[in-house]
Amino acid sequence: QVQLVESGGGLVQPGGSLRLSCAASGRGFDLNAMGWYRQAPGKERELVATITSGGSTNYADSVKGRFTISRDNAKNTAYLQMNSLKPEDTATYYCRTDAYNIYGSFVYWGQGTQVTVSS
Repeated sequence: QVQLVESGGGLVQPGGSLRLSCAASGRGFDLNAMGWYRQAPGKERELVATITSGGSTNYADSVKGRFTISRDNAKNTAYLQMNSLKPEDTATYYCRTDAYNIYGSFVYWGQGTQVTVSS
C-alpha cells in the first residue's frame, strides 16, 4: 500500500498564492507519475497537472502559466505551486500517484485538501 498525504490548502483571496504538498509513503513500491486533480461541487474530477519521475510535466489549459508542479524524488513528495488564483480554482485538490512493484502497477489517491479562493 502507498499512502498519500496532502497539505497546504486553505482560504486565499483572488490573486493570491498557495503551495500544496503531497507526501507518499509505503514500502515495496516505486513511484512513476504523480499528479494533482481537483473536484468542485457538482462537477467531475479533472486533471490539474502531472509530473513523471523524470520530470516531464503536463498541465490543464486552465492553469497553464499560473500553476507549477514539481517533485522531490528523494522525499517521494510532489508539490503544486498555485499563483494568481481565481475563484474558479476553488475545489478539493487530490494527489494521485501511479506506483509499481513486481506484482504490477497501481493507482493511489490522497484524501484531498480544500482550496477556497474568495474575497
